[in-house]
Amino acid sequence: MRKYIVVIVLCLSLIVAAQLFAAEKPRIGVLRFTNHTGASWWGYTSGTELQDMLIAELASTKAFRVLERQELDKVLSEQKLSESGLVEETTRIRPGRIKAAKYLIAGTVSSFQENTSGDEGGVSIMGFRVGGATKTAYMAVDLKVIDTETGEIVDNRTVEATSSGGGLRLSGSLGGIGGNLGKQEKTPVGKAIRSCVIEISDYLECSLAKKDDDCMKKYAEKEKKRKDKTRKAIKLDE
Repeated sequence: MRKYIVVIVLCLSLIVAAQLFAAEKPRIGVLRFTNHTGASWWGYTSGTELQDMLIAELASTKAFRVLERQELDKVLSEQKLSESGLVEETTRIRPGRIKAAKYLIAGTVSSFQENTSGDEGGVSIMGFRVGGATKTAYMAVDLKVIDTETGEIVDNRTVEATSSGGGLRLSGSLGGIGGNLGKQEKTPVGKAIRSCVIEISDYLECSLAKKDDDCMKKYAEKEKKRKDKTRKAIKLDE
């Protein structure tokens, strides 16, 4: 009998501990990304795709309670409706208060560059042209962390990523049929995007969940290097 009591107490302790651990996790929502560049890869659904990528990355850390995109969209729609005056005062959601999440994460693609080096023309063989080109992609995302209670931006940071890679380009025509093999499974653009998303997730895990002095120091050093590099680039352009 005593053994059963010990087992029950132990199980209850584990359940309570798990609930307390879950309660300590910051609850966050990720907004659709926006774009302030003329990046050719950006399309109508790109903002949502980046949003979903970051949601998945944050959820994989197990450090947050992350709102699903559909759940957040519903909350934001209700918020917008309540502020429009189309609902009664008694049921209106107070502006600046989204109870479903403590923080909202906003990301804006603020800079994007893609360069190609090398001879894309390559060598002509029997009417076909085979050539290799090295491409480099640079991407910067401005990150904002918004407190849903106050609407205040409590943290902001610029995350950068650069990626390069070479690919085989085969083009020509035979019997009126054109061929062009230039796509790669992992392009520099895709790598830069993924790197930015991972870096954002790692930083948020450090700043919002761990709040560890060592990791915050590491990111402070990264930010200082980024700003110093930007200042030097500005001086060179003067």
